[in-house]
Amino acid sequence: MPKHGEFDTWSAGQSYDHYMGRWSQLIAARFLDWLAPSAEADWLELGCGTGALTRTILATAAPRSILATDQSADFVAHAKAQTDDSRARFQVADALQLPVQDGSVDCVTSALVLNFIPDRPAAFAEMCRVLRRGGLLSFYLWDYPGGGMGFIDAFWKAAAEVDPAAADLDESARFPFCNPESLAGLCDDAGLERTEVVPIEVATGFEDFDAFWHPFTLGAGPAPGYCKSLTQAHRQELKDRLRARVGGDGPVVLAARAWAAKGYISRSL
Repeated sequence: MPKHGEFDTWSAGQSYDHYMGRWSQLIAARFLDWLAPSAEADWLELGCGTGALTRTILATAAPRSILATDQSADFVAHAKAQTDDSRARFQVADALQLPVQDGSVDCVTSALVLNFIPDRPAAFAEMCRVLRRGGLLSFYLWDYPGGGMGFIDAFWKAAAEVDPAAADLDESARFPFCNPESLAGLCDDAGLERTEVVPIEVATGFEDFDAFWHPFTLGAGPAPGYCKSLTQAHRQELKDRLRARVGGDGPVVLAARAWAAKGYISRSL
């Protein structure tokens, strides 16, 4: 039986962008509109991936600086290659050992990664450690348990029809805490003040089923990693089931919903 995380492949930045990065870019813009951060802030990003949020911060938030970190050297290299902005630095780093001093940044943020960190309270403590008094901590995660990431939800439902063991790999089963109550609880437990959690939605559109299917074959991310591990016959069966589920003719358009959260470190620390 496959294990949680067995197919979580975090490399091949271009392939991951085809699978998820382009949708993260859309969500990132909505996220920053809602966040409305102050200009001239020093930022740290935890888990920058291929740099979708990093680039959006640089383009719209007028930061003084941003240090974008990720544990994947491949992702860091890809993200760094996408920008020549002098305000940005990129560094390989563990989420539980951020490479900056205590109280040295104004904003800490994270996009679509905290669910993959086993010790989330420790990650929150580390993010709070590096924030200045009154600093802003923010993040967003897909609404997996609510079926909010439509194309991923459809993939795993089709996969479970072919292989019942695949149901255990579904992000909705792996990350049941990705709901507003649990995320607000994480913020409150970390001692954040003025916590807010809101939904942010975009549409994920594909010109036809082949365009919808192709990112799943590239191996970058949990569902593509699982898809790539299958035999050719098993993969074809999954493809046929998925086509029947989402429709094989014309464009495929599904909703994508994330939960965005923010809170502030106490000014009295």
